[in-house]
Amino acid sequence: MFSRLFGSKKAKTPSFPALKEDANWSFLKSDMHSHLIPGIDDGAQTIEDSLGLIRELMNMGFESIVTTPHIKSDYFPNTPATINNGLNELRQALQENNIHFPVKAAAEYYVDERFMEMLDAGPLLTVNGNEVLIEFSFMFEPLRINEILFQLQTKGYKPIIAHPERYNYYHLKPQAYREFKDRGCYLQLNAIALTGYYGRPVKEMAEKLLDENLYDYCGSDMHHLRHAEAMSKLMKSSRFSQLYHYPFLNRKMSI
Repeated sequence: MFSRLFGSKKAKTPSFPALKEDANWSFLKSDMHSHLIPGIDDGAQTIEDSLGLIRELMNMGFESIVTTPHIKSDYFPNTPATINNGLNELRQALQENNIHFPVKAAAEYYVDERFMEMLDAGPLLTVNGNEVLIEFSFMFEPLRINEILFQLQTKGYKPIIAHPERYNYYHLKPQAYREFKDRGCYLQLNAIALTGYYGRPVKEMAEKLLDENLYDYCGSDMHHLRHAEAMSKLMKSSRFSQLYHYPFLNRKMSI
């Protein structure tokens, strides 16, 4: 099955024109996955953390962000109210520090029973238009995922599946990635997966999905400075030219 999806022979990495030495992430314009509202999940813990990470993103060429705190009932039971209150705090701090950088907030929704309750109650926080960022367990394949996606779409939302390369159980049945696309989902690359940050199997799957043009969005999933360092490291890699020329939808976002 793996060979049917990606080809029976190891595919060669596509070649792209060399980039200028000062090439950076400005080609994306906007980052659409990060955790920069302080103190409400496992990302930035203080407003100083938030401002420092935003400065890092600005230095890498980003022009704006949608920050996406976790909503995960057992660990980070955030609500639109807690997220928007944090967003207001962050925007105020940016203004006070003369940092001119547009920031919007959405959420990274963990798919569980609580998510279905929130879907019924609505509305959900969206990344762009009607697009909702969702994530799955890293340990177990979500049950009834096709039914959940159908209900999400019935409510008028388009799912963006966060970092699909990190769900190791799909490495064993990679046809699932095309099935998600066929069902109308977007797939979002965690860029630093390409550096090996999450391990070799995740790196290899990210490369395969990228080579097969299965990604739609690219995000930093920025939590802390180690992620910023990995994003900077990626700018010097052979894969960066491929990312630079890839038609990510980030460019079309309105923030």
